[in-house]
Amino acid sequence: MESFLTKFETYLLTEKRAAQNTYAAYKRDIEQYISFLKQKNVELEAANSDTIKSFLTHLHEQRITARSLARKISSLKAFYGFLHERHRFDHHARDIAMPKLEKKLPQYLSEADVERLLSSTNDDKSDIGVRNKVMVYLLYVSGMRISELVNMKKSAIHFDTGFIAVDGKGGRQRMVPLPAHMIAMLREYFEEVFPRLMTKDGQRIETEYAFPIFYGKRIKPISRQAFWVVLKRVAESVGMKEVVSPHRLRHSLATHLLQKGADLRSLQMLLGHEQLSTVQIYTHLDTSHLRDVYDKKHPRS
Repeated sequence: MESFLTKFETYLLTEKRAAQNTYAAYKRDIEQYISFLKQKNVELEAANSDTIKSFLTHLHEQRITARSLARKISSLKAFYGFLHERHRFDHHARDIAMPKLEKKLPQYLSEADVERLLSSTNDDKSDIGVRNKVMVYLLYVSGMRISELVNMKKSAIHFDTGFIAVDGKGGRQRMVPLPAHMIAMLREYFEEVFPRLMTKDGQRIETEYAFPIFYGKRIKPISRQAFWVVLKRVAESVGMKEVVSPHRLRHSLATHLLQKGADLRSLQMLLGHEQLSTVQIYTHLDTSHLRDVYDKKHPRS
């Protein structure tokens, strides 16, 4: 069973070019399924749809959420799809039904709250403070995912055109336009602050990462967890009691753009969603702004 898992992992990394988080989730889910098969003394070749249903029942008895269950079913479908295509297994997971998920409306900040958040990053004038400021601004104005931000390379920024190349999920790259003030902020950061951050014991250290950090003697991109702490402290400094996560800033940008008349297709391209349906959740927005758009744009208004 482990050999099939190894082949599946290789397939995810080399052919599907799955994002690291997706790869880790699939690997974890299939390892759990294989562990279940071993406990039941069932070989992978002998497992069938009833075996999968028994596994899912076992998970349900552990009171996992419907969303977690849906992800595990997706992992099983991907795994069995691979086994069917490459190793002539029957696709036992094809007809396994997904649980019905409650649609949660995205939580977002008002424009005023975002402005307070961004303004507060000006207080810390240290090099680390400036780096944090650039990251918080860039996260909001670009709508990037936190994983996309922390792993960003310096070469991704096209100063001549004002665009940034974002490496998204599944190896898909998208070009995102940046406001002029963001480009100026990035230029100042790389020309003045970045060299000082990358000087240790009097020696300049070279790296392609835009937001690197020293972990002992090694340079790595700042971790998602470390940036979470940065964002939490910034929010606390302006008295925000609600959780201000990186993803909440992403939702905030999407909400603010739609309120100003952006269309869903443009938003899909900006955020890097593969399916248009993914961004349709933002139709929860207060539609009062549509009256202004209607009155200004409708030919018969």
